[in-house]
Amino acid sequence: MPQIHPSAIVSPEAIIADDVTIGPFSVIEGPVKLAAGVKIGGHACITGDTEIGEGCDIGWGAVVGADPQDLSFDRSTRSGVRLGPFNALREYVTIHRGSKNGTYTTLGERNFLMAGVHLAHDVTMGNHNVLANNVLLGGHVRIGNRVFLGGGAGFHQFIHVGDFAMVQGNAAISQDVPPYCICHGQNQLAGLNVVGMRRAGFDAAARSEIKAAAKLLLFSHIPLSQALALVAQSEWGAAARALIDAVATPSKKGVIVG
Repeated sequence: MPQIHPSAIVSPEAIIADDVTIGPFSVIEGPVKLAAGVKIGGHACITGDTEIGEGCDIGWGAVVGADPQDLSFDRSTRSGVRLGPFNALREYVTIHRGSKNGTYTTLGERNFLMAGVHLAHDVTMGNHNVLANNVLLGGHVRIGNRVFLGGGAGFHQFIHVGDFAMVQGNAAISQDVPPYCICHGQNQLAGLNVVGMRRAGFDAAARSEIKAAAKLLLFSHIPLSQALALVAQSEWGAAARALIDAVATPSKKGVIVG
C-alpha cells in the first residue's frame, strides 16, 4: 500500500503505485498518475493531467501541473505534464502544464532540478540535465541532454539549448545556445565545453571536428549563411553534424555566435 501521510489530500481520480510515498499536507489533485517508487515531499501539489515516472523524487513545496502564467490561457484547456523516470525536483520547483489542447510540458529521465527552478508551459527537456537553483525557463524552451544551467540563469521563451551546453549562473539568454558551447552574461559565447565532451567520452577526432566546425560557424565573424555554405563543402562525423544542424535550423530567436 502507498505510504500517505494522514494530512495529505489525495483525489479519488489519482492512480498511485503501491510503493509511492506522499508527505504531510501534500495535495494530489485530479487524474494524476504516480508510478512505482515515486516520493512526494511535504506541502507539494501535483495536479491535473500529470504523470510522474518511476523513481521520481519531488521535493517539499514543489508544484507540478499548475496552469500556465499566461493572461490569455483558457483553464478548460486539456493539457498536462509528463515526467520520465528518476527525475529529482528539489524544494519549490514549479512546472506548468501545456498551453494548448493536447500539449505537455515534458522531461526525459534523470534530470536534477535544484530548489526554485521554474519550467513554464510547453518546455521540453531531454535526459541527464542539471539546473541549479532558481533557473527560469520561459514557455516552449527546448533543452537537450547533459546540459548544465547555472543558478539564477533566465531563458527567454521559444529558444533551444543544445546537448552538452553550459550556461553561467545569472546569465540572461534570449537566443539559442549551440550544442557543446559555454555561454555567459547576456547572449555571450565563451567557448566550447571541452571538459564536458571529454567526460562524456568524445574521442580526440570527434572533439577536433567539433572545434573546427565551431570555429567556422561561431567564431569566424563571417555571415552565418556563408559559414554554413563553407561547412557544407566538407564531410563531418555525427558529433560535429549535431552542431552544424543546430546552427542551420535555429529557433526563430536565432543562435548565439562569438
